[in-house]
Amino acid sequence: MKRSGMIFSGLVAAGLAASPAAAQEYPARNITLIVPFAAGGPTDVISRIVGDHMSRTLGQTIVIENVVGAGGTTAATRAARAQPDGYTLITGHMGTHAASVGLYPNLAYHPAKDFEPVGLAAGTPILILAKKDLPAKDLKEFIAYVKANENKLNQAHAGVGSVSHTTCILLNSQIGVKPVTVPFNGTGPAMNALIGGQVDYMCDQIVNAVPQIQGGTIKTYGIATAERNPALPDVPTTKEAGLPQYEVSAWNAIFAPKGTPKPVVDKLAAALDKALDDPAVRKRLLDLGSDIPGADRRGPAALGKLVNSEIDRWTPILKDSAIK
Repeated sequence: MKRSGMIFSGLVAAGLAASPAAAQEYPARNITLIVPFAAGGPTDVISRIVGDHMSRTLGQTIVIENVVGAGGTTAATRAARAQPDGYTLITGHMGTHAASVGLYPNLAYHPAKDFEPVGLAAGTPILILAKKDLPAKDLKEFIAYVKANENKLNQAHAGVGSVSHTTCILLNSQIGVKPVTVPFNGTGPAMNALIGGQVDYMCDQIVNAVPQIQGGTIKTYGIATAERNPALPDVPTTKEAGLPQYEVSAWNAIFAPKGTPKPVVDKLAAALDKALDDPAVRKRLLDLGSDIPGADRRGPAALGKLVNSEIDRWTPILKDSAIK
């Protein structure tokens, strides 16, 4: 009995000693970062920029996997059900991890309960965009034109619950219109349709639009922030342009499945912080118009608070919209 007890004690001690070592060894293989939309959209672009730097810090490749469908909730459901070992992550955003609660009565996950927040990657101001040959010259003319032609106009979005969908619900409700809405499997395809003139207008994150605006392939009527953005200094704020009540920004952040060990989450958060402090990464994000979070907005705790506050903000707005 004494020998047996000694063996058992030895196994316990070995197990306890191995746990910190196992955490230190993470990651031992490639990490999958799920992006809930098609390649080329804002969430995809931000994921690739920060993911590339995080790969170098962690010593393992972060593989981007685009999973489209249901406004990003297909991907979020898959991520929530993945093994909580740090090898499957998701870049969630305002749509998948806040607006979805108010839009999907039977949502298969809860953004605040089924994920471990890792950290905010970037804030992304919203722009009011239109095809290049829309007649309106400024925001006031745009509002008048949409009101006069709402039954003839098509508004693009990246799926019910996406940022482009929810932010345009807010815009349409404020100006009092209900245009025909056209869903796409991601903001990238929606932007392509806008460039091609197949749709008339959309609301989109700045990351997806700067090159197109600078190239003259689309129009923009305003940025929905309190101040102008350095990436598009000539674009007026919605307040300057005559719609002060329309002020909204999106965000993209990294999450792990609920139950992912804290040492793993902390290691991922540290790698994300290092990426956001890197001059080359910062330049790429800032050139695209992104808002890089300061120290007080980084890390798991700050992201957890953001998710809860965004759910509280968007749920009543979207339930009142009666769009499911």
